[in-house]
Amino acid sequence: MNQKRYWVRVDRDGKLEIPAAVAERFGLQAGEQTILEENGRELILYRPVTFLERVYVEATNVCNLQCRTCVRNVWDEAAGFMNREIFERLLEGVESFYPRPTLFFGGYGEPLAHPRIFEMIAEARSIGAEVEIITNGTLLGETACRALLDAGVNVLWVSLDGATPQAYMDVRLGDALEQILSHLRRFDQLRQESRAVTQLGIAFVAMRRNIHELPRLLELGRELGAACFSISNVLAHTRDLRRESLYDRAQYEPEAQKASLLPVINLPRADFPPEVQQSLAAAIQDGFRVEVSGLNPLRTGNRCPFIDKGSLSVRWDGKVSPCLSLLHTHDSYLDDHLRRSTAYFCGDLTTQSLAAIWRDPIYMDLRQRLLTFDFAPCVVCNACEMADQNLEDCFGNTQPACGGCLWAQGLIQCP
Repeated sequence: MNQKRYWVRVDRDGKLEIPAAVAERFGLQAGEQTILEENGRELILYRPVTFLERVYVEATNVCNLQCRTCVRNVWDEAAGFMNREIFERLLEGVESFYPRPTLFFGGYGEPLAHPRIFEMIAEARSIGAEVEIITNGTLLGETACRALLDAGVNVLWVSLDGATPQAYMDVRLGDALEQILSHLRRFDQLRQESRAVTQLGIAFVAMRRNIHELPRLLELGRELGAACFSISNVLAHTRDLRRESLYDRAQYEPEAQKASLLPVINLPRADFPPEVQQSLAAAIQDGFRVEVSGLNPLRTGNRCPFIDKGSLSVRWDGKVSPCLSLLHTHDSYLDDHLRRSTAYFCGDLTTQSLAAIWRDPIYMDLRQRLLTFDFAPCVVCNACEMADQNLEDCFGNTQPACGGCLWAQGLIQCP
């Protein structure tokens, strides 16, 4: 993302005058309260937690693949599709906010598997909301490509965990890479022919078994016209995946990251063993700027990325959570301990409006606590039974106790 710089002025009363367009963009309205953080010689002004900027929409938790990295391999959750009534209530809620929040169609399923997904995108665009969607790409045929462009999707994210058929098959457990690349080449052609402003993003889940594929993946992305790359560590739902993870010491040893003006690859924190170093060195030599989540001196760990984005998440059945991680109950490894993350909901669109949920005092208080992140350091300590779940912690926090969240440590990330 390009950085922008603005002139601001301090008036005679010591008040900071921010350009009106910037204030509107970040919800800095008169009377709002937020945090001004001093970090060495830098000042960081946070957006107020009253500002809703992004809504993650899980259109379905059904998927046509069964990847080795997927939580569906180890959970016992009902499957379903968001119905028309719930989506209409969601859009009514989105219309009550200004500026309109972005709708991101993603979650724990394949959005293109929803029979009304193109209508849903078009309806969201018709009320002035920007739309992003993430897909595994297998259903991205000619009809889908045209429908996405016609609907006016702003960013199409495609998950690719390998740049060669063998590596892709090793993770996705299916021989679909060449088909997906063919879809993306056609998408790029149609995008250029229609002069659409839709951007392409590539999402990659990095593991020991596929990190060597990163240089070729970046090359492929450039050939396909990708404008952005999001790279995450794997969330280890099994012991096998725990052995594949690229972080251990990275949980405890953040380093400074140098700034540059090169194109950006957003990486998670990792230990950077030789195979990772080789891939990153190749990317840097090829003209990319590498940023690592949590290592920027102005953005340390213990920061909820979903709060930073001003977001909430809506499950396929209308239940609303503060983040994607809390949409479904699931297990994952925190170091070598299995930790259960129990789903947590702030409201339900079947009985409440989006605005009422967002402005509920209990949810507001949770967002304030997440902003200051006053939770027990479970990721570092991980020495008592409380760290095995997100129900409570030794600081007296009750569910959701987020001290063991790997998203908040910059180790796992979503576009």
